[in-house]
Formats: sequence, C-alpha cells, structure tokens
Amino acid sequence: MADSDITILGETVSLGESKTINMEIARLHTMNKLKVPIIVERATEDGPVVLFCAGLHGDEINGTEIVRQLIVRKINKPKRGTIICMPVINIFGFINKSREFPDGRDLNRVFPGSQRGSLAGRFAWHLLHEIIPHIDYCVDFHAGGASRFNAPQIRIVPNNPELRALADVFNAPFTLYSKNIAGSFRNACGRLGVKVLLFEGGKSLDLNPVVTREGVKGAKRFLAHLDMLNPKKNAKPAPVPSVYIERSVWIRASYSGLLQNLTSVGKLVEKGDVIALITDPFGKSEHALKAPHRGYIINGNDAPIVYQGDAVFHITSKLEE
Repeated sequence: MADSDITILGETVSLGESKTINMEIARLHTMNKLKVPIIVERATEDGPVVLFCAGLHGDEINGTEIVRQLIVRKINKPKRGTIICMPVINIFGFINKSREFPDGRDLNRVFPGSQRGSLAGRFAWHLLHEIIPHIDYCVDFHAGGASRFNAPQIRIVPNNPELRALADVFNAPFTLYSKNIAGSFRNACGRLGVKVLLFEGGKSLDLNPVVTREGVKGAKRFLAHLDMLNPKKNAKPAPVPSVYIERSVWIRASYSGLLQNLTSVGKLVEKGDVIALITDPFGKSEHALKAPHRGYIINGNDAPIVYQGDAVFHITSKLEE
C-alpha cells in the first residue's frame, strides 16, 4: 500500500496524477543521453502498487510489447492504487538487440548490484533503491533466448501459497515451479517482500500475437483480482485452468544437422512420438527425435541447425496432481 505521495528519482507523484519519469544512469559512449521511461499512473483512491516490467534482457521484446499494449489500451490506468510500467529496463541491450548490458553482464544476474560497481550493477542498485521499495506486486515479462520458443507460462517459487493463488488468478496456459536464481531480479524483489510473477513466452527478437494476448489477458485478470482494473475494461476468465509443472527435462539432439520440427510448443505428446527429424544437408541420413515419455512440450528450439547435445525441446516430466 503506497503513501499518499510516491517519490522516484526525486520526482513526486500524488494520488490522481500521471507522470513519466526518465531514469538516467549512464550515457552512451557517444555522450548521448539514454533515458529509461518509468510510466506511473495513480488513481484518486489509494491501494496496492503494481509494477509491470519487461526488457531486463534487451532482446526479449515480446514482453516489451505486452507492457506497451497495457499502456496503449489504458489498462494501466487503475481503478485504485498505482500501476507503474517499465516496457524496456535494459535500454542498452534493446538498442543493440542484445541480451546483455554493454559491459557484457547479464542484468538479471547482478542484483542487488552496487552504487559504485559495474554499469549493470549500478543500474540494478538504482532499480532496487528507487523503485522497488514502493512496489507490492510485480509481473516481470520475459521470452526464451537463443531461438528457443517458450509456451506462455508463469514461473513461481515452490511452497508459496500466496504466489500460487496469484498464479491461479493470472492463469497462463502453464505454471512452472522454479527456484529463485541468485543475482536475479525476482530473487532480489522477493527478499524485499515484493510478490513476483515471472512470465515467459515466445523467443528473443520476435513478436508473437498469441503470447502477447496471453500476457495482456493475464495482466487484466491479475488487476481485477486486486480490484484495480479500470472499470472500462473487462477481464475474461481463462477457458481452462493452468497446467502446473513440478519438473521438466530437456530433450537434446543426438546428432548434428538440420532440424525439422514436427510438433508445436504447448502440445501434449506421448512416449515414442516422433517430434522432430535431424537430417544431414546432403540427403544421406535422417534421424528421428522421439519423446522419451508423455508430457507437454513447453519450449521448442526454432534454430534451423543443431549440434549434437543442443537442447531441442523442454518437456514436462511431472505435473502437479
């Protein structure tokens, strides 16, 4: 629950106000200013503070599109409380179409950062000290990397009933139990008492309308649950409950070659199903890649060429009963 005023980077936003605050931590090597917009929308009635953010990895632009749609469609104008949107956190990586910061570091592995550390570390430090202290809930949008396409899914830490209830509300097609990673944004926020849902969907440097729709619909259900959704908007219930995943494993390529994908992400496959072919480019060999057991394909490699040992599919190995 926010105070009557919120102050971020020296700028105060009162109840009923809207303001875009530009976060400037460093300049480009050309000395050009680089601003990270923080879009704050506050209702006249106090209430929870929700952060919708994306682009911790600069090449994961599907999350940016989800947050952009929340803004354009005015879903970010709350009935009560405060909604803060940051469509692109790693603006450096976004410009360069790169996952990392210019210093080569993964921003999502350097939290809590340092005020006098590396560029990524300084950025992480300012996020945690200037923005996160105001936040009650956060939905952090990501996409798969290295040509790997994620089915729309929410990730939460296990054994947390409150996060489980929020994941039920968001109701992505899949919900995956995963432990926090040291140095991650999710881990740092959790330590500060912020309730975080991590959304994964799509792949890097790609926009997928199905993933975008799932992200937007889930965000609307999330806000409706908190009694924050703009009364002009409707939150439709999901047609089926989310599939909860306790464990999953990677299916790896046994051969190098051209990858001929024969299945779709999100599909339930049976043990022994041929889910891909790996062929040589000269028409002499063709190797079938089979499902090792029954499960849902929650991630698929869209790369046209794979090497022996490359991760090709992520398949569920144990579902919550």
